[in-house]
Formats: sequence, C-alpha cells, structure tokens
Amino acid sequence: MRGLTGAGPARARTTARAATTASAVLAAVVLFVAGCGTGGTGTRDEGPAHADSVASPAAPSASPSRPPDRVDAVRLVKADPEVSAEVKRELKPCVADEYPVDVSYGGLTGGSVDDVVVNVLTCGDAVGIGSYVYRDQGGAYVNVFTAEEPPVYAEIDRGDLVVTKQVYDRGDPVSSPSGENVITYRWAAGRFAEKYRTHNDYGQVAGAAPAPMPDS
Repeated sequence: MRGLTGAGPARARTTARAATTASAVLAAVVLFVAGCGTGGTGTRDEGPAHADSVASPAAPSASPSRPPDRVDAVRLVKADPEVSAEVKRELKPCVADEYPVDVSYGGLTGGSVDDVVVNVLTCGDAVGIGSYVYRDQGGAYVNVFTAEEPPVYAEIDRGDLVVTKQVYDRGDPVSSPSGENVITYRWAAGRFAEKYRTHNDYGQVAGAAPAPMPDS
C-alpha cells in the first residue's frame, strides 16, 4: 500500500504539469489567432521584432533603376528616325544572323528603368559608325543621343556617357589612328550636356628605327 500511496502524488504532479503545458500552448494559439484577426494592430504590434518579420517579411529596398528586358537593338535602330539612312544601310549581318552591334544597360538619365546604349560597328574592322542612347518613356524607348561621326564609340562610366572618337591624320590606316578625343556627357535639364573633353595622342607602336652600329 505504501508503494501505491507514493505513486499517487507523483502521478498528480505529472498530470498537473501536463495540464499546465497544454493550457499554455492553447493560450499561445488563441493569442496568435487573435493577433492575426486584428489586421496588424493591438498586442501583435508590440511583440518582439522577429515575430513581425515572420508574419510579414520586410519589403526589399527600392532601387533607383531596374534593368529593362533585353531589347532588340537592331530593330530599335532600324525603326529610329534619328538614325541616318547610311547607318541603317550598313547595319546588316556579318555572319548568319549576327549583327555588329554592342549593347549596354545602365543609369544615365535618372529614369526608373535603365537606359540602353547601342553602338553600331562595321563587320570587317569593327569601327564604330554610330552610337545611340535610348531612354524609356511610358514603356517605349526614345532616342536621346546620337553620334554618327565615325569612328565613334559610346560607353557608360559611373553614370556619365563617355564617347570616344578616334582621330586620323592623313595616311593613317583604319587600324592605326593617330589619337582620340574622349568626351564626357552628363544628363541635365532633359538632355546630355558636354562636361569634359580630353585628347590623347597615340605613340608609334613600332617605335623609332634603331640607330646603325658605329664602325669599329
């Protein structure tokens, strides 16, 4: 009988502890459901920060611009009334359906969608014959910059438009210009304005002819 009496209190304590645990779990569930029903107000807003993050994930920070869908640069240039007939005539496949165009995306004009820079090149020696910048306006790309004085090439550099124009002296082959003009443009008041201009002279790649050895 002593063994039965000793087991009674132990069983009672175990039963009470289980009942207490079950009540706590039930209360937590009721509070959670009540918090969801309040639409984000009341005691749920006053809980720990991690509880809110689980129930409603934080929205990602807004980006100043987003990459656009890949554009058909060839179609864009050919449909552009600002592009000369000569460039359109030269814009044809070099091999199969591979067109000589370089396309870059980046923020130049402060829009919500990245701008598109297109360079049209020649097939044989990859000389730039036209550079264009297109800006998204109401879901359509509009030409906001044109340079068609070959050789020319446009790039995006830390939010600025940098246009390089190679300079040839008389007798220079296409592959060996004498120098280059580098012009930096910045978007202001709805257009690109020139900010900097530098000129670089190229050195002679072959170097000076070696001097003859003196007679001994």
